Amino acid sequence: MREPEEPVSYPIVVICGSTRFMAEMAEADLRETKDGRIVVKPACDLKSPHEFWSDPTEAEALKARLDDLHRAKIRLADEVLVVGDYIGDSTRAEIAYARSLGKPVRFTHPEVDPDRHDRLTA
Repeated sequence: MREPEEPVSYPIVVICGSTRFMAEMAEADLRETKDGRIVVKPACDLKSPHEFWSDPTEAEALKARLDDLHRAKIRLADEVLVVGDYIGDSTRAEIAYARSLGKPVRFTHPEVDPDRHDRLTA
Protein backbone atom coordinates (compact mmCIF):
# COMPACT_ATOMS: atom_id res chain seq x y z
CA MET A 1 0.00 0.00 0.00
CA ARG A 2 1.33 3.43 -0.98
CA GLU A 3 1.80 6.12 1.60
CA PRO A 4 -0.35 9.18 0.89
CA GLU A 5 1.59 11.89 -0.88
CA GLU A 6 1.72 15.45 0.29
CA PRO A 7 -1.07 17.41 -1.34
CA VAL A 8 0.10 19.25 -4.41
CA SER A 9 -1.44 22.52 -5.44
CA TYR A 10 -2.01 22.77 -9.17
CA PRO A 11 -2.90 26.09 -10.80
CA ILE A 12 -6.36 26.28 -12.35
CA VAL A 13 -6.71 27.86 -15.77
CA VAL A 14 -10.04 28.69 -17.40
CA ILE A 15 -10.18 28.78 -21.17
CA CYS A 16 -12.24 31.54 -22.74
CA GLY A 17 -12.99 32.36 -26.35
CA SER A 18 -15.53 32.07 -29.10
CA THR A 19 -17.09 28.64 -29.49
CA ARG A 20 -15.94 28.77 -33.10
CA PHE A 21 -12.57 27.79 -31.57
CA MET A 22 -13.76 24.62 -29.79
CA ALA A 23 -11.06 22.50 -31.53
CA GLU A 24 -8.38 25.01 -30.51
CA MET A 25 -9.75 25.00 -26.95
CA ALA A 26 -9.42 21.20 -26.84
CA GLU A 27 -5.79 21.52 -27.99
CA ALA A 28 -5.12 24.24 -25.41
CA ASP A 29 -6.67 21.95 -22.77
CA LEU A 30 -4.16 19.22 -23.69
CA ARG A 31 -1.21 21.61 -23.57
CA GLU A 32 -2.23 23.22 -20.28
CA THR A 33 -2.87 19.80 -18.70
CA LYS A 34 0.53 18.57 -19.92
CA ASP A 35 2.08 21.63 -18.27
CA GLY A 36 0.50 20.70 -14.92
CA ARG A 37 -2.57 22.90 -14.82
CA ILE A 38 -6.16 22.00 -14.00
CA VAL A 39 -8.27 23.16 -16.94
CA VAL A 40 -11.89 24.29 -17.06
CA LYS A 41 -13.43 25.38 -20.31
CA PRO A 42 -16.73 25.78 -22.15
CA ALA A 43 -18.41 22.45 -22.79
CA CYS A 44 -21.45 23.56 -24.79
CA ASP A 45 -21.31 24.96 -28.29
CA LEU A 46 -24.72 26.47 -28.82
CA LYS A 47 -23.90 27.02 -32.50
CA SER A 48 -23.77 23.25 -33.08
CA PRO A 49 -27.06 21.36 -33.16
CA HIS A 50 -28.03 19.52 -29.98
CA GLU A 51 -31.33 18.55 -28.37
CA PHE A 52 -30.50 20.57 -25.21
CA TRP A 53 -30.78 23.86 -27.10
CA SER A 54 -32.99 22.95 -30.04
CA ASP A 55 -35.88 25.02 -28.65
CA PRO A 56 -35.05 28.75 -29.04
CA THR A 57 -36.68 29.73 -25.73
CA GLU A 58 -34.82 27.03 -23.83
CA ALA A 59 -31.60 27.93 -25.67
CA GLU A 60 -31.84 31.55 -24.53
CA ALA A 61 -32.33 30.51 -20.90
CA LEU A 62 -29.49 27.98 -21.18
CA LYS A 63 -27.15 30.64 -22.61
CA ALA A 64 -27.81 32.86 -19.58
CA ARG A 65 -27.09 29.94 -17.21
CA LEU A 66 -23.93 29.03 -19.12
CA ASP A 67 -22.73 32.65 -18.98
CA ASP A 68 -23.22 32.62 -15.19
CA LEU A 69 -21.44 29.26 -14.96
CA HIS A 70 -18.50 30.55 -16.99
CA ARG A 71 -18.15 33.59 -14.71
CA ALA A 72 -18.05 31.12 -11.79
CA LYS A 73 -15.26 29.25 -13.60
CA ILE A 74 -13.37 32.54 -13.96
CA ARG A 75 -13.77 33.20 -10.22
CA LEU A 76 -12.50 29.69 -9.46
CA ALA A 77 -9.47 29.94 -11.74
CA ASP A 78 -6.02 31.28 -10.96
CA GLU A 79 -5.63 32.55 -14.52
CA VAL A 80 -7.44 32.88 -17.84
CA LEU A 81 -6.32 31.68 -21.26
CA VAL A 82 -8.10 33.30 -24.21
CA VAL A 83 -8.03 31.07 -27.28
CA GLY A 84 -8.36 32.23 -30.87
CA ASP A 85 -7.61 35.17 -33.11
CA TYR A 86 -11.02 36.81 -32.68
CA ILE A 87 -12.60 38.46 -29.63
CA GLY A 88 -16.37 38.88 -29.65
CA ASP A 89 -18.55 40.73 -27.17
CA SER A 90 -18.96 37.76 -24.79
CA THR A 91 -15.24 37.02 -24.67
CA ARG A 92 -14.44 40.73 -24.28
CA ALA A 93 -16.81 40.84 -21.28
CA GLU A 94 -15.15 37.71 -19.80
CA ILE A 95 -11.71 39.31 -20.17
CA ALA A 96 -12.91 42.50 -18.47
CA TYR A 97 -14.52 40.46 -15.69
CA ALA A 98 -11.36 38.41 -15.11
CA ARG A 99 -9.21 41.53 -15.02
CA SER A 100 -11.63 43.22 -12.62
CA LEU A 101 -10.97 40.28 -10.28
CA GLY A 102 -7.20 40.65 -10.70
CA LYS A 103 -6.85 37.41 -12.67
CA PRO A 104 -3.89 37.18 -15.05
CA VAL A 105 -5.04 36.82 -18.66
CA ARG A 106 -2.97 35.09 -21.35
CA PHE A 107 -3.77 34.92 -25.06
CA THR A 108 -2.94 32.36 -27.75
CA HIS A 109 -3.00 35.39 -30.06
CA PRO A 110 -1.82 38.39 -27.96
CA GLU A 111 -2.58 40.81 -30.79
CA VAL A 112 -6.33 40.46 -30.07
CA ASP A 113 -6.02 41.59 -26.44
CA PRO A 114 -8.58 44.42 -26.22
CA ASP A 115 -6.33 46.23 -23.72
CA ARG A 116 -3.14 45.87 -25.73
CA HIS A 117 -1.81 49.36 -26.24
CA ASP A 118 0.56 48.63 -29.11
CA ARG A 119 -2.08 47.19 -31.47
CA LEU A 120 -2.13 48.66 -34.93
CA THR A 121 -5.41 50.23 -35.88
CA ALA A 122 -6.75 49.86 -39.37
